[in-house]
Amino acid sequence: MDQILHWIGDYGYAALFFALWLGIVGMPIPDEVIVMTGGAVSHSGLLHAMPAFFITYLGVITGLSIGYIVGRRIGSPILDRLRQKKELRRYIDQAERLISKYGTAALMMSYFIPGVRHIVPYLVGVNRMPYRKYVVYSSTAGLLWTGIFFSIGQFASHYIQNVSHMIQQYGLYLAWLIFVLSLAIVILKITKRGGTE
Repeated sequence: MDQILHWIGDYGYAALFFALWLGIVGMPIPDEVIVMTGGAVSHSGLLHAMPAFFITYLGVITGLSIGYIVGRRIGSPILDRLRQKKELRRYIDQAERLISKYGTAALMMSYFIPGVRHIVPYLVGVNRMPYRKYVVYSSTAGLLWTGIFFSIGQFASHYIQNVSHMIQQYGLYLAWLIFVLSLAIVILKITKRGGTE
């Protein structure tokens, strides 16, 4: 957290983008923490909120799109190599089960599962999902995910260290809770809209 703040203080929006991009492609900093930091620094006035949010969102989408492109262009050889690492094998297995069970919707759901969200774009690339379809699902889920954690960073800026530790410790459970609540809100809105027509 302190390192990210130091980078942002020195390099501004560029640091926020590259910290997020590197987090998505493998830097050992939870992506949620980076996004919340973006929200916190925009709340403090160090960065403007709208550009900070856009740069954060762009960093997320760009990082995950690289996974899709690598999967589509190179395919299984990298996947076979990653399987040799025990920790990565667990995420790959979870990602494959998610895709097998939920199909395309897994791409949206994976955003809310730390570790798995890095693997799913690669797998759908290997499976030759059309790029336009990937962009629609990925950008929609990415907007929701970024908005949630950016907002948490803004509203909890004074407690960002405590919140980030909680995210790291209970990230998977919190992510699923947020996903379920968001899904419930969307379903309620659709149901109400259908009832008024």
